[in-house]
Amino acid sequence: MAPAASELKLGKKVNEGKTKEVYELPDIPGCVLMQSKDQITAGNAARKDRMEGKAAISNTTTSCVFQLLQEAGIKTAFVRKQSDTAFIAAHCEMIPIEWVCRRIATGSFLKRNPGVKEGYKFYPPKIEMFYKDDANNDPQWSEEQLIEAKFCFAGLTIGQTEVDIMARSTQAIFEILEKSWQPQNCTLVDLKIEFGVNILTKEIVLADVIDNDSWRLWPSGDRSQQKDKQSYRDLKEVTPEALQMVKRNFEWVAERVELLLKTKSQGRVVVLMGSPSDLSHCEKIKKACATFGIPCELRVTSAHKGPDETLRIKAEYEGDGIPTVFVAVAGRSNGLGPVMSGNTAYPVVNCPPLSADWGAQDVWSSLRLPSGLGCPTTLSPEGAAQFAAQIFGLNNHLVWAKLRSNMLNTWISLKQADKKLRECTL
Repeated sequence: MAPAASELKLGKKVNEGKTKEVYELPDIPGCVLMQSKDQITAGNAARKDRMEGKAAISNTTTSCVFQLLQEAGIKTAFVRKQSDTAFIAAHCEMIPIEWVCRRIATGSFLKRNPGVKEGYKFYPPKIEMFYKDDANNDPQWSEEQLIEAKFCFAGLTIGQTEVDIMARSTQAIFEILEKSWQPQNCTLVDLKIEFGVNILTKEIVLADVIDNDSWRLWPSGDRSQQKDKQSYRDLKEVTPEALQMVKRNFEWVAERVELLLKTKSQGRVVVLMGSPSDLSHCEKIKKACATFGIPCELRVTSAHKGPDETLRIKAEYEGDGIPTVFVAVAGRSNGLGPVMSGNTAYPVVNCPPLSADWGAQDVWSSLRLPSGLGCPTTLSPEGAAQFAAQIFGLNNHLVWAKLRSNMLNTWISLKQADKKLRECTL
């Protein structure tokens, strides 16, 4: 068990950057303390000022962002917020590359790509990488340069597979944060992140920090309202009044970043089973819904033997205003899904439990529907839950984030399996 905050013993300083210090934690093997500073810099510290309270603002921002990503399923170094100005993270050997993901062309991109106008939008987002080298002003690198560098961190050599994983992860992380800011009418313009190799698990994880120095954030998509560090970079002269304006921008972000962990959108799945003998099938749907954070209720009703009761149950869930996806679980002759679909404007999906004897024949009662009905059929309980999650994800960024993270993690597992297989073959 990790020690309480008051008992936390600091070991040697592992690293110190422009805005933070990293300390070993002797009592928590494999972990470090990330301590923020009250310092703001720009242009590789060509401009540097003390901004009182920035450490706490940055720590709040990065802790909320990492919590959001971690709960979505993104692998990160973040463990927990430790104090107002520090958090505990897994000890990583950092890969010296800044990954940048852009939705809108602005800033240095315009200087490096003359002729492109500010506001040009990238579909999909544009990925760039920069080698961390202050003396040479962090030069832009290509994939080929990164691979040819033959970096090795915590025993992991950075090759094509690792570069591909970081590139894919950068896009997914950006898209999750972009989607999370949209309910507050804020446009995430671009994002800068770094990865490290966890010294214990040897995995590539999102590391370092994501705070208000890491992105451009434009309320209402309006650059003149920018709330990020660009407001500090743009200062002609750093006066106490100007620094207070920058601090107010940072505080604005820190207050709203906590809302990223919440959603106003409600939703639930109601599984209707034609017989209690289908309970084990329905429990799988409920378990899969839980992985997306979606409440799920199980009910027993037969559209053949008690249509009036089926429609009464339907009306019960239509009447309380909570968005609902109905899942109809009925084998043999599936009247449940079609009857529900013909009598509600809510989405209905069939998920029949197929028997070994008659499954091939039974499935047609779910697939062959009368005209005017629109209930799809999936045979997988997990697939039915995912279908519901995709509907709710349209208006719920937390559900969408889990779906997006699942896509990424599936892709990564296949990529790593392919690498392992090739290594065995060779």
